[in-house]
Amino acid sequence: MQVSITAETEVLYRQLLEKARQALSNSYCPVSGFSVGAAILTEDGAVYTGCNIENAIIGGSICAERTAFVKAVSEGERKFKIVAIVAAKAKDCWPCGYCRQYMREFGADIVVVVESADGTLRTHTLEELLPHALVTG
Repeated sequence: MQVSITAETEVLYRQLLEKARQALSNSYCPVSGFSVGAAILTEDGAVYTGCNIENAIIGGSICAERTAFVKAVSEGERKFKIVAIVAAKAKDCWPCGYCRQYMREFGADIVVVVESADGTLRTHTLEELLPHALVTG
């Protein structure tokens, strides 16, 4: 079930998607060639961005969503509202299972927003994307 989108939230979602698009320009993806950007909004109104960074070492790569969360958490943030995700070569770029679990640690009600090929926004909470998640808190 998609999270309802109001005129006010649509403006906010599109602003975050634009910040995610800006972040994907810093992507380092020599293996996959699949650039991804993410922008997260904290409950206090701060925005953190991230891009995917690949590495030749197995397990050394990190997705855009986790990059943004690592930056935010390392600065003391713990409460998040929205995650916007974009990819250079695809629309409807939803987070992978690893990222869903990682982000879910910080809240079931965090909204994930992506843009469809026709420009419409699609949203789901992390609870919807990953029901019955394993969390420590």
